[in-house]
Amino acid sequence: MRKITLITGGCRSGKSAYALSQAMRHAAPRAFLATCPRMDDEMAARIERHQKEREADQWHTVEEETNLSKALTALESYPVIVLDCLTLWINNLLYHQGTLALPEERMAELTEEFVTKCETQSGHLIVVTNETGLGITPTNDLARHFRDLVGRCNQIFASRADQVVLMVSGIPVTIKAP
Repeated sequence: MRKITLITGGCRSGKSAYALSQAMRHAAPRAFLATCPRMDDEMAARIERHQKEREADQWHTVEEETNLSKALTALESYPVIVLDCLTLWINNLLYHQGTLALPEERMAELTEEFVTKCETQSGHLIVVTNETGLGITPTNDLARHFRDLVGRCNQIFASRADQVVLMVSGIPVTIKAP
């Protein structure tokens, strides 16, 4: 049976740890779909550390920055998949298409296409994203555009997810239940 859980919250709120703990409730094999680019040495070291931690718990990791539907197809035999995270996916799309060249309407289309793909999967898909709209309005157009793209993506995903959890200071708060 297919289930989509969206986990959102601020930076360092415990989203990824919670997603992993929920996935660990399922027997192996488990898959982790990572969207984080290896931007610099610190990020590469962080990615390596996280991969080693997951390997000990029998995770299969796939790194994909932009084509999440293709990556999800390759992982369709896994009963549980953690996708971490939508926010970096949007960052990557912006980077590859050029700062403001990704209109909000196109982001909505890409999100709809990907959510539709997610709904065809069997098993449990746990998706991590950042809640970027709780702070002050950014002072530059690129930051505002990024915030708007993430907000649009999150709204679409949340509307179609079976469950939505908001992480606050490491505490999960269910805001939509199955």
